[in-house]
Amino acid sequence: MATTEVVQSRRIVTEIPGPESRAIQKRRGAAVAQGVGSVLPVYVERAGGGIIEDVDGNALIDFGSGIAVTNVGNADPRVAERAAEQLGRFTHTCFMVNPYESYVEVCEALNRVTPGDHEKRSILLNSGAEAVENAVKIARGATGRQAVVVFDHAYHGRTNLTMGLTAKNMPYKHGFGPFAGEIHRMPMAYAYRWPTGPENCGPEAAAVTIDRITEQIGADNVAALVIEPIQGEGGFIEPAPGFLPALAEFCRAHGIVFVADEVQTGFARTGHMFASEHEGIVPDLITTAKGIAGGLPLAAVTGRAELMDAVHRGGLGGTYGGNPAACAAALAALEVIESEGLVERAREIGALMLARLRTFAERFDVVGDVRGRGAMVAIELVEGDGRPNPEAVARVLKHCHARGLVLLSAGTHGNVIRMLPPLVIGDDLLVEGLNLLEEALAAL
Repeated sequence: MATTEVVQSRRIVTEIPGPESRAIQKRRGAAVAQGVGSVLPVYVERAGGGIIEDVDGNALIDFGSGIAVTNVGNADPRVAERAAEQLGRFTHTCFMVNPYESYVEVCEALNRVTPGDHEKRSILLNSGAEAVENAVKIARGATGRQAVVVFDHAYHGRTNLTMGLTAKNMPYKHGFGPFAGEIHRMPMAYAYRWPTGPENCGPEAAAVTIDRITEQIGADNVAALVIEPIQGEGGFIEPAPGFLPALAEFCRAHGIVFVADEVQTGFARTGHMFASEHEGIVPDLITTAKGIAGGLPLAAVTGRAELMDAVHRGGLGGTYGGNPAACAAALAALEVIESEGLVERAREIGALMLARLRTFAERFDVVGDVRGRGAMVAIELVEGDGRPNPEAVARVLKHCHARGLVLLSAGTHGNVIRMLPPLVIGDDLLVEGLNLLEEALAAL
C-alpha cells in the first residue's frame, strides 16, 4: 500500500484538542465566519495512510478520509509528485482559453472507467455540487423538459439548485430559500424503516415513485431523475434491492435522464469503481468529485455522448474547471487505485468492518442497523422503540474523538455514525478504531 512517511500508529500525547489546536481555534473565531463548522477542531500538521497528525503531536486514526476524498490516502507520493511537477510548469490557463492535454486525459479516463460501454463525453468542474448542477443543466438542455425528481434523505450540495435537491433542512437549507422550482421529492427505498418490512421495500418504493411521477408530474415533463446509489449525508442508506433497476428501466422507457450522483460513492469506495455497478445500473449521466483527485479539488460529469453534446457551445464550463494541477493529481490517483488493487481492498475493508459491526448490533441494543458496502459503512443508533437516537451518536463521537479516532455522523436525524477509512489503511488500524468504537458504545 502507498503511504507517506507518517508512522501508521495512533499516538495521544495531549488532551484532544491539544493546546496548539486550541490556540489556533481561538484565532479562528476572530477570522473565520461562524457558519463554517468543524467536526473535530484538531488542526492538522500532516497526514498519510490511515493517520492524521495534529499540531500538538497527536496521531489520530482516520475513519473520515476528509468525507471520502482521500481514498488513495493523504499525500500519496504519486499524487503529490504529479501535482507538484505540474505546478512547476504552469498553474492555470483556463481550459476554455488555452487548453491542455491533461484535461483531455482525465476525460478519456472517466469515459473508460465509468459504467457502460456506450460512447461518452465528460466535462471537468470544481465540486460535487457544481457537477450535479451541470448534470441537471445537461438533462434539461438535451430533453427540453424542466422537472427533476429527487428523493427523501438526499444530499446533493450547497448551491441554490442543489440545496433544493437536498432533503435535509438543518444545516444545509435553513434560512437560505427560496430555492429553484420544478423539483419533486419521492420516497427512498430505506429498508430499515420501510413500513411493511425490508423484504417489500424495493418493489413497493419503486411502485410508489413511478405512480407519483406518472400521476403528479407526468413522465413526459421530467428531465432527470437524480439519485445517490448509496446515500451519503442521508445516512449511508443502500436502496433496497430492485429499487434502482426499476427506476432505471422506467427512465429509459420515458426518455428521462437517469443521473447517478457518485460524488461520495465513486472511485473504489464501495468495492466497485462506482456504486451503480452493484446492481448493474448504467447511468445516462454520472457525477463525480471527492475521491477523483486524491485530495485536490476536481469534479466531473460523464455521460452519453448524445446528451453531453446536445448542449450548445459555451453552455458548459467554468474558469477553474479542470485545473491542471488537479488533473495531474487525478491521473495519478486513478493509477494508484488500479495498480494497488484498491477496489478489492475496499471489499476487504468492508468485510472486516461489517463483520465486527454486526457483533456490536448483537451486543448493544442502541445499534439498530448495520449497513454499507466496501469502505463505506455505518451504524444507526436508536432508542428502545426504534426512534432515532442522535444524543447517543453525539456521546459516542465525543468519546472516540477524545481517544484519537476521527468519526463522522450522518442521517436526516443525525443518528448515524458513518465510517469512510482511506482505502490504504492497514488492518491493525481498522481493528484498533473499531475497538475504540466498541468501547464508546459500551460506555453508553
